[in-house]
Amino acid sequence: MLRKFSPKSVPTVVECLDSTLREGCQAHGVGFTLQAKIKIALMLDDLGVHVVEAGWPGASPLDRRLFKTLRDYSFTNSKLAAFTSTRRKDVRVEEDANLNAVLEAGVDVAVVFGKSWSLHVEKVLKASLQENLDIVAESVEYLKQHGLRVVFDAEHFFDGFRENPEYSLTVLEAAVESGADTVVLADTNGGQLPHQVYQTVSEVVDRLDATVGVHMHNDSGNAVANTLMAVLAGASHVQVTVNGLGERCGNADLCQVVPNLYFKMGVKPLKV
Repeated sequence: MLRKFSPKSVPTVVECLDSTLREGCQAHGVGFTLQAKIKIALMLDDLGVHVVEAGWPGASPLDRRLFKTLRDYSFTNSKLAAFTSTRRKDVRVEEDANLNAVLEAGVDVAVVFGKSWSLHVEKVLKASLQENLDIVAESVEYLKQHGLRVVFDAEHFFDGFRENPEYSLTVLEAAVESGADTVVLADTNGGQLPHQVYQTVSEVVDRLDATVGVHMHNDSGNAVANTLMAVLAGASHVQVTVNGLGERCGNADLCQVVPNLYFKMGVKPLKV
């Protein structure tokens, strides 16, 4: 049975993170030049997006060039974020190339994704459940020690929560206890339906004393609806891309999420 909507839990302001320059580049046929990336970043700043996720410096030479070039530009509304994975399983955190590439990027915000599905921890990462908690905690702590704001993206969270809810929540708690400023529930497979998102996000918001966000893929055709339902359930951080660009079927569309939040739900999603 669905929980009733509780208007009191709906935030009046949500933080909007745009991932067009990272997630959007994974869309089929999309390839931005360096100058195009700079132009998009500046336009997102003019729009009033809170955070522009400009790329993954540890994985892309072009993104490393972009972060270096963006230092010459002024941003009025947006903070720049660099994307990265948690440290590799058998590498000391201070020696991890991906994490150190974020530090070298000179950004204010790090977006770190990590495993939250026990199946992937054991079968893909080939680590114990405790090892994964250590990896998440150490990665967040390392970036926090260097003065960055940390957004932890819990990969495949909804699938993991369905299979082993207590472990998925424990991963989020490990990130929060290590200093993560925001924890993001990612529907990496894009298969969730709106009522499922509402129920899951509600449970997470009730459990955690932390800022909760969502990152929705569109494989079920519900990325926008799922994002709006997450806000109704208490999420106060949303991740989007322009026109829904993203791998496979795309992501939640900034051009639909933002006006729906503002005009139909009375929630302010931009700084301007």
